[in-house]
Amino acid sequence: MTLELIDISVRDRQSHPRLAGRITGHVSAVLTEILDGNEHRHELSIPVWADVANDAEPADIDMALMLKAAKIIARLKNTMLAAE
Repeated sequence: MTLELIDISVRDRQSHPRLAGRITGHVSAVLTEILDGNEHRHELSIPVWADVANDAEPADIDMALMLKAAKIIARLKNTMLAAE
């Protein structure tokens, strides 16, 4: 089995209603999986959060959210590979 992240982007983000400096949102990720010679495409929406400085640039906030999602995907991949 091969699982690859081929696209990732921030779908939405907003300030947390009660925690100052925390941003919540969703990251869209597209993965491809090769299983038994067939390619399968998986489109995921991953809920994420990040603590950022008050003066953080929007691009930095997006990067923090995407990095959080990438870590979640890496854990998912490791779990799937361990189950084989």
